Order: sequence, then structure tokens, then C-alpha cells
Amino acid sequence: MESSSLQGVLAEHAELQTQLSDPAVHAEADRARKLGRRYAELAPVVKTIEELERAREDLTAARELASEDPAFAEEAEEIAQRIPVLEAKLTEQLLPRDSYDAADVVMEIKSGEGGEESALFAADLLRMYLRYSEQHGWKAVVLGSTESDLGGYKDVTVSIKGKPDGPEGVWARLKFEGGVHRVQRVPATESQGRIHTSAAGVLIYPEPEEVEVDVDPNDLRIDVYRSSGPGGQSVNTTDSAVRITHLPTGIVVSCQNEKSQIQNRARAMQVLQARLQLAAEEAAAAKAADARRSQVRTVDRSERIRTYNYPENRISDHRVNYKAYNLDQVLDGELTGVLDALAAADKEERLAAQQS
Repeated sequence: MESSSLQGVLAEHAELQTQLSDPAVHAEADRARKLGRRYAELAPVVKTIEELERAREDLTAARELASEDPAFAEEAEEIAQRIPVLEAKLTEQLLPRDSYDAADVVMEIKSGEGGEESALFAADLLRMYLRYSEQHGWKAVVLGSTESDLGGYKDVTVSIKGKPDGPEGVWARLKFEGGVHRVQRVPATESQGRIHTSAAGVLIYPEPEEVEVDVDPNDLRIDVYRSSGPGGQSVNTTDSAVRITHLPTGIVVSCQNEKSQIQNRARAMQVLQARLQLAAEEAAAAKAADARRSQVRTVDRSERIRTYNYPENRISDHRVNYKAYNLDQVLDGELTGVLDALAAADKEERLAAQQS
């Protein structure tokens, strides 16, 4: 842990504090938000650096006094034991961050094996994430969806935006949710009471504030159609909903939430650009190393990352061997336990990589 790098953190923090005290900065909402997020990221690091510096100074003073008065020897020992703890904490805080941790996200939930039961499970997952977002004061908006006959979702796309001054971004919290989610329960369509297994896929990607990907209009197929509400009923009489297909990659983005076709088209293009940017970055990263994490390759039960077992009220995340028997609460948005376990495992991996 080089002193020069720590001084760099302190200098950046002080500079951000100066900029944020300038009223002119707050006239530019986007700039002020970015500066505020970075300042919030650095604040706990700066606090630890200051605590460590004070502890080292106190240790020097206590050892000098202990040579004259043995009563200070015990205090010196206590301080000496605290310093490695602070150093470890600082090392952890200085780990390279995911560049998108402060970003908002777009999430897609798709039904897979299991037909109507899978579509109903996709609706349960959507509700779970909407409730979790609500608990954190995030704004979640359904951009587009295709409903099943029984009120589930064949696919649904939702935008989730965090608080501008929140302690962490939506991506930092939800980025591990991508993958195949498996459910074991008695379906509503099952007359014999037998437990069935089905699956739904979750795709999640950051929605950066600045998108750098250029899209060739010739690579797009744009379809318009009437927006539909619950049960398939039309919510307006004009073709305002927009579906954009990126022909080279096959990526399809739909938006029907906005009031006009122009607004829906602009929003769908924004989502498409975010997806293409993430895909380009993942492809580049894969050339240098294994992909950081895979999400949904096929919505197949064998590729599941998590299982929701209704008869046992159990949730199991297979990546970190997490298991808890509060499935009812999890489906009501209480995801803290499993998300904390995933974040902790990721932190351990990054620490190990840095030390190797």
C-alpha cells in the first residue's frame, strides 16, 4: 500500500469537495451527480486512511511514553493490534471497482422451459425485483412486455434507476442476478398436486449515463404496434409501441411505456446501445481472460444459478452454496441475504486475484 497512492486518494477527495461546494457545478445536474457519486465512493476510504494515520501516530507516542511509564505499554499493544485490522480494511476498500457499479440497470426476464408455469414464475421474479427496488427507494419502470394467457410473462423488460445520492448503484447490487433461475413447486395448472420444475432467465446489464456505441441505421429493423395493458387489452388506439431488432446480433428491444412513438423509439434505442456497449466490452475482456460472469446461454434448468423450492420454503444459490429457508420473504423482495453472500464471494475472489 504505497503512500503516494493514498495521497492521491486524499487529493482527489479534497478536489471533489471543492468542486461540489461550487454552486456553478450544481447547475449541471449530470456533472454534479457524477461528482457526488465519486465523492460518496471515496468518503469511507478517506475515513479509513485518516484512522490508520492517527493509529500509527498514537502507537509511536504510546511506545515513547511506555519507555518512561510502563502503564502505557498495554495501550501501545492495543493500538498495535488495531493497525493490521485497519490496513486490511483499507486494502479491501482500495480493490479495483467495477466501472459500472454506480450505474442504473436494464433487466430482462424471459420464460423458458415449463410453458405457462415458467411465464408465471417470470412474473413472480419481476414482482420480487420490483419490491426490492421499492424498499431501496429505486425507481423501476416496465419498458415492455409480452404476457402469457394466464397472466405471466413470456418476456418483460424493466429499467431500474437508483437514488442519485445513494451509497451504491443499482448495478453494484444486482449485477449477479443474471442467469437461469429455477423453480420447484406445484403449478397452478397441475391437477394432481405434483411438483414440477421450470425455469426463467434473467438478463441484466448496466445502463451507463454516456453510451459510446454507434449503431448503423441499416442494421436495424423497427416495428411499431399498439401498446397493450394487463390481459392484452389495448391501452391506446395508435401504434405507439416500438420494437427494434439489431440484425447483426439478433438483439431485440421493445418499449411501450412512453406516451408517444417518438419517445418509445428513443428509449428503445438507448437500451439497445447500452446492450451493445456491454456486449462489446465483454467480448474485449474475453480475449484477455475468461469472461467475468456468464448469464443466460439457454434458459435450461441444467444451467441454473439459483433454485426456489416452494415445498421447503427454501432458496439456494448454487454459485456460493447459499441456502436459506425464507423463500416467502425473498419473493416479497427480501434479497439482502443472498445478495450479501454473492458480493462477499466476489470480494474474496478479487482479493485473492490481487494477492496472487
